[in-house]
Amino acid sequence: MRIYILGLQAVFLVSGCVKLGPDFVKPDAPVENDWSYQDDEVLSQPVKLDDWWTVFNDPALNRVVDMAWRQNLPLQVAGLRIYEARAQLGIAVGLQFPQQQRLAGSATTNRISENSPNFIPMTDKNFRNYQTGFDAAWELDFWGRFRRGIEAADANLATTVADYDNALVSLTAEAARIYVTIRTLEERLQISYENIRLQRESLNIASVRFKYGATTELDVAQAQTNLAETQALVPEIQKLLQQAKNALSVLLGMPPSDLSQVLGGPGTIPVAPAEIMVGIPTELLRRRPDIRQAEQLAAARSALIGVARADLFPSFSLLGTIGYQTSDTRESSSGDLLDSDSLTLSAGPSFSWNILNYGRLRNNVRVQDARYQQTIVNYQDTVLNAYREAEDAMVAFVQSREESRFRETGTISAKRSSVLSTIQYREGAVDFQRVVDSDRALAFQQGQWANTRGDIALNMIAIYKALGGGWELRENNDVISAENREAMQERTNWGNLLDDPEEDEGNADSQSR
Repeated sequence: MRIYILGLQAVFLVSGCVKLGPDFVKPDAPVENDWSYQDDEVLSQPVKLDDWWTVFNDPALNRVVDMAWRQNLPLQVAGLRIYEARAQLGIAVGLQFPQQQRLAGSATTNRISENSPNFIPMTDKNFRNYQTGFDAAWELDFWGRFRRGIEAADANLATTVADYDNALVSLTAEAARIYVTIRTLEERLQISYENIRLQRESLNIASVRFKYGATTELDVAQAQTNLAETQALVPEIQKLLQQAKNALSVLLGMPPSDLSQVLGGPGTIPVAPAEIMVGIPTELLRRRPDIRQAEQLAAARSALIGVARADLFPSFSLLGTIGYQTSDTRESSSGDLLDSDSLTLSAGPSFSWNILNYGRLRNNVRVQDARYQQTIVNYQDTVLNAYREAEDAMVAFVQSREESRFRETGTISAKRSSVLSTIQYREGAVDFQRVVDSDRALAFQQGQWANTRGDIALNMIAIYKALGGGWELRENNDVISAENREAMQERTNWGNLLDDPEEDEGNADSQSR
């Protein structure tokens, strides 16, 4: 007995120390100390990104973003995946304890054939058998298989949280992008209406001059053509505007509908501040959720190598059964089921070893190792793309501002040209082609300037998205709606998993048993 107890103690001691497979180390990635693109309007100073959209000082935009993260359905799905991963972590923790536990009982009626070779005369050939008992099987975590499984499940949980954060970053940026698109289209629509008014005045002037013989019908035809071309822009812009509003409705978690209460009627294009702060490149590794997600994917794959390696070695288990058994014979009855004489007991260790499957098992280790290496390379690629996205957005922001200055100058000049050409045509100093060219140039410059001002806001949004801003909304807030939580609680006993804002080891432990 002493030897048996000492053997068990040694097994438990070794099973608590040995853990096959590599311990995860954060992969190396290229690190930049400063941005390659430098400009006086983009400052490498600390930046607060919790609510970056508020820098536009647009209440309607703030309202849109707030409604989006509270009501967006794909974001709710991402939040539900966190709870799924929490439950999976509980399963992984539970595998450390006896994996099989069964309480069973039976009552059978039996008849022994008198013609059977083992029939003994003077015994009961008809009898009932009663049995109840509990049995368990516990595979010891001798090689760290289950502990590596917990590491993988824990990393998977962190991955789902990072995935939710990444969805939140994309959602806030997309809500702001659609909002800017709507405001840009609204301004372009107003520009079209204004140009239609001006070109109708030109048509009236041409019609009057033709009526009194001062010019030919050609001027009238040109004026009508120019007006019709501008009028044709209105339904196209209205189509794009309504489609953008429909997209925003779905983003807000509701069917396409009137958004006047959300948008507050036609508005202006949000104006970016004169300078923006972007921090330093190394902060991307900490702030961007997709980088954290790639890192946790690598951690999960690293742990699965240890799980696969454990299959190469024998598994050790403790088996045990305790119960009662009796039968209705001359010597006993069903009332004797719980007597001490009816007690049955068996216990002992066992081991198994898949010695003939080594080719398959070794190749599985190689599969897991290759997958782990893929995640390392993917992590490095994610970091590189993060730098690229930030740099692209910064150069686009600065250059769109520069373009806007030229577009503003061109618009002012085109407007003055339109006024002068109309006056000179009325006085007969120039032909109507000058008026047509001036009106077309004005409409084009105004439309391009509106688009460019919209691009400034869109590129600023792209900068904040590339920097990983917006996921902080998750902090101190629920990741799923109250309706989803109530529906899940009514169907299933979730214990504390739906109540705690963050999963902890003790909670996972309690949920697994």
